[in-house]
Amino acid sequence: MRIHLVALTLAALPALSAPRAWAQTPDVAAIVDGHVLPHYRALASESAELAGAAAADCAPDSVQLRTAYGDAFDAWIAVSHLRFGPSEADDRAFALAFWPDSRGATPKALGRLISAEDPVIASLEAFQTVSIAARGFYAMEFMLYDPQFASVGDADYRCSLVQVMAADIAGNGAAILAGWEDGYADLMRQAGNDTYRTPDEAAKQLFTALSTGLEFTADTRLGRPLGSFDTPRPNRAEARRSGRSLRHVVLSLRALRDLAARLSGGDAGLDAAFARALQRADLLDDPVFAGVSDPQGRLRVETLHQRISEIREHVSSQLGPRLGIAAGFNAMDGD
Repeated sequence: MRIHLVALTLAALPALSAPRAWAQTPDVAAIVDGHVLPHYRALASESAELAGAAAADCAPDSVQLRTAYGDAFDAWIAVSHLRFGPSEADDRAFALAFWPDSRGATPKALGRLISAEDPVIASLEAFQTVSIAARGFYAMEFMLYDPQFASVGDADYRCSLVQVMAADIAGNGAAILAGWEDGYADLMRQAGNDTYRTPDEAAKQLFTALSTGLEFTADTRLGRPLGSFDTPRPNRAEARRSGRSLRHVVLSLRALRDLAARLSGGDAGLDAAFARALQRADLLDDPVFAGVSDPQGRLRVETLHQRISEIREHVSSQLGPRLGIAAGFNAMDGD
């Protein structure tokens, strides 16, 4: 599956658990106001800073541009588990984050644009019609950190491409935030509408975000570079060109820890499980998971994977049932 952080369709939600009241109803409005909106406001703000930095200096080795890119990417990772509602409209989340890219569509799409000096980059509106593989943070990583794309083709064209990419990222960040602030937040806060018929459905959506976020971090952010013992795949690590692979695991765990605390009402055991995983990540000292090719290095990454699996087990077997969701619930396949 190309993207794992996909929310369950609302039509399927009633079938996920027995039709009963939640044993412990989370304060959905507080989660929206304390977790969702602050993170999306950060994404909109940092993305706007990125667009400004690119407009001022489009050089791939610009310290200011790379710093702004990193800050905006950080902000995206902190909301990357919230893949529902405004982030899914107009394929905004895909346009921000086309990864994993198992077929190498991003470098191919960028290569076609640059080699043809395609005028589609002349305006933001036109650029938004290009392949999603050529848009967003992962495409921009190629332009800033891959030597092949930092020097290929016409320099002015590359500059314009970087600038329109950054403007596109900023536009999507702003649009997602506007969608939340201009109505979607109220749909969750005030359930009893066509999107969320009951507060339980809104809470289940947030539980799904937590579950899928943990699954994506374990099975994709870590699972892809781990590969198998005989065939490790370090080159499949997320954002390895910019040295961000481990950073994304940490940022995701921090954001998911906050959501878990709010959903659980402060479950000390669950928070301790997150703390153990984050401590293991801090000790790893392997920013792009290059160590998966070495038995000892691989063991350290596998240990981090195990710590995240322990969080997932706690969420599934303890938090879920307390919230009225049957043990064994799988947010990915509806089991």
